[in-house]
Parts: sequence; C-alpha cells; structure tokens
Amino acid sequence: MQVSFHLSFKGDCEAAFQFYERALGGKIISKMTYAESPMGEQVPAEWRNKIVHATLSLENATLLASDQPPDHFEPAKGFALTLAAKDPGEAERFYKALSEKANITMPLQKTFWSPAFAMLTDQFGIPWMINSNEAQ
Repeated sequence: MQVSFHLSFKGDCEAAFQFYERALGGKIISKMTYAESPMGEQVPAEWRNKIVHATLSLENATLLASDQPPDHFEPAKGFALTLAAKDPGEAERFYKALSEKANITMPLQKTFWSPAFAMLTDQFGIPWMINSNEAQ
C-alpha cells in the first residue's frame, strides 16, 4: 500500500507547489484549474484559475492538493509532513528551503533521537518536521 497526502490551500496552491518543487526537488506532474474542470462554469469568475487538483511527485512520496473555496477552507492542524533526510546536510538543505517566510517551531538542532531535527509551519500554513539519520 502507498499512502499519499492531500493538502488544502486557501487559494495559493499553485504557488505552494511551485515552491515545494524547488525546495524539495519534486516535479509537478498534473495541475487542473476549476475553469478546466467540468464545474468550471459553476464557480465564481475570480476562482476559476484556482487549482481544483494538483499532483507533486517527490522521491518517495506524492503530494496531492487543491484550493478550497473560502467557505470550505480550514487551516492545517493536528499533523505534520515529515521529511526523512538521509543525513544532516540534507536536513539542513530542506530546513533552509522550507524556512523561507516560515513560522519556526523548533530550529534545526541535534536531539536525543536525531543529529538534525526541526519543526516549522511554512509560508503556506503547512506544518513540517525534518528528521535526519546519521551520515551514511
């Protein structure tokens, strides 16, 4: 079984996925706007260019996402996407990239379980943990 993650955004899904593509070395493999969907004529004009479905492929995971209309959007809470870095250097690269305009909960540091661990909520409101193994 493979588990994928679906993220909800308040209208900035496209910007978020472009950011994650750069920050995490992913690839946007699909993107559909509300206008391109069968319900395109049913959504307000200002919402037609927002994302109804997008897929971002990462090394060992897939992120799915969409923009949620204001009356349906709820901020992310109760979970964190966790990046398992292969070594502290990779953890630091992820941390630096995702830290741009982020709310840092715990700066990258050594813990009793990891040589490099951090927690943050990125500029799009998505919570992340970065956890490194020892250098290989």
